[in-house]
Amino acid sequence: MIISPLLLFTFCILLSAAAIYMAIQWANIYRIADNPGEHKQHSKSTPFVGGVGVFVSLCAALVVLIIFYPEQMQKWLVLGSCSVILFSVGFVDDIVRLSYKPRLIIQLIVALMMVLAGGVVLHDLGELLPVQLGPLEVIFTVFATIGVFNAINMIDGIDGLSGSLSLVSMLLLGIVTYAPGSMPYFILIVAITGGLIGFLYFNLRHLAQSHARVFLGNNGSMLIGLLFAWLLIDISQGGSPAIRPVTAIWLLSIPLIDAVGIIHRRIYMGVSPFKSDRNHLHHILLRAGYRTEEVVFSLVFVHLLLGTIGLIGLHLAIPDFILLIGFFLVYAWLFYLMLHPWHFIPALCLMHTWLGLTPIASRNTFFGRYIMKDSHRMAMVISKELRGKVDYWVRIFKQPGEDSCPGQHYAIALKIRLTDNSDNENSRIRKYIKLLENRLEIKHGIKLRQLAERKEDKDWSLFSRDAGFGELELKDQRKTKHRSLNAPVLAFEVTWAKGATCGKK
Repeated sequence: MIISPLLLFTFCILLSAAAIYMAIQWANIYRIADNPGEHKQHSKSTPFVGGVGVFVSLCAALVVLIIFYPEQMQKWLVLGSCSVILFSVGFVDDIVRLSYKPRLIIQLIVALMMVLAGGVVLHDLGELLPVQLGPLEVIFTVFATIGVFNAINMIDGIDGLSGSLSLVSMLLLGIVTYAPGSMPYFILIVAITGGLIGFLYFNLRHLAQSHARVFLGNNGSMLIGLLFAWLLIDISQGGSPAIRPVTAIWLLSIPLIDAVGIIHRRIYMGVSPFKSDRNHLHHILLRAGYRTEEVVFSLVFVHLLLGTIGLIGLHLAIPDFILLIGFFLVYAWLFYLMLHPWHFIPALCLMHTWLGLTPIASRNTFFGRYIMKDSHRMAMVISKELRGKVDYWVRIFKQPGEDSCPGQHYAIALKIRLTDNSDNENSRIRKYIKLLENRLEIKHGIKLRQLAERKEDKDWSLFSRDAGFGELELKDQRKTKHRSLNAPVLAFEVTWAKGATCGKK
């Protein structure tokens, strides 16, 4: 071994942490931070300098590679040049908010540099297409590369998520590159892994911090996207590739599924694929009552599971088309979840409760105290009555214990989003809700108790204006009546009409 991986790994962790700490001080002085608002989840201004830690770790790795592998000098210089361009443009984008067009142009230029100057190109797709791509190889490689750039950027929605998913993918890549023929890339992966850990110390929520002190920013997400595109393409080509092309999509599963799924959904719903919203996988889990830490853990676990399946398929030499079909099945299921999240929210809420996880705190007083069986029954009835008619979600909350009602009990909350498009449409929905209340009480013995939150405009009927998911399923208006990110939300507690509690109806 030319250099100790452990020494390089430790050095890059410390280097990344130190660089990010200094970058935070600099960002605070010049007030360069990501401010809350629009589709963003955070409530405090946070510096977007997390990419600095990854960038300095990459620089350290490139120095080592240039010294010990000078025969590939051009490749390392091109990688460094592409990284500087994307990192710099990402910083500009973080500060001044570029439109998607100049970003795509820069990404196109960098992808072409990677292909034409760096020699990183998809010549073939393995068993999926047992012929050379020929004239299409440049186009196919550029398209795939830009897709990976944006996949990492789009999954960067809550504290610790993109960094944790990237860390898992890097660790899996480290396993397949720990071989003599792939040692240069193993060194690169070790360094980047150290940089990600240094970043996650400031980005993850843990005992020392209740919220992220720094964000990855577009500078960091596009840089990590470049590294993944470069690594996954280059190690899947050649005479003795470390992985097969189909394995690459498993190793980057959750970011790819989320990015493709959200674009697919926007096109399906008739809106621009470049319009930001809160319909990502992590938003669905947040709507089901999961805390940020629980969302990160859940998606990282699924990502690790899917990546491990990809490595097992590689090790067992499972045919490529079977692995591809398997990935498409996973994508189809998760896309259906993103397209119709209200079908899954009750189940996610119940899973959240069964796992003993702490629900998100409510500002309202919940009177209902029901056992799990009754809570499940009410949630299923509500879901059946509302499905496909309005944008809604259901949450189940743990109730504090009382001597008069021993055991664990739960309350149920329902939120229904208005359209925020026209008074006539909102009036129609309110009339529907009134009819729904009567139907639920007469047919199922269930009552909706409207909750309220005091607003500055003295309107007690609006509970919140946080963005959600789904669209109104109106047969003749589906392409034109899309909910606004600022649409008002009505909130209700779901109770038995007779008011019985403690699981007794």
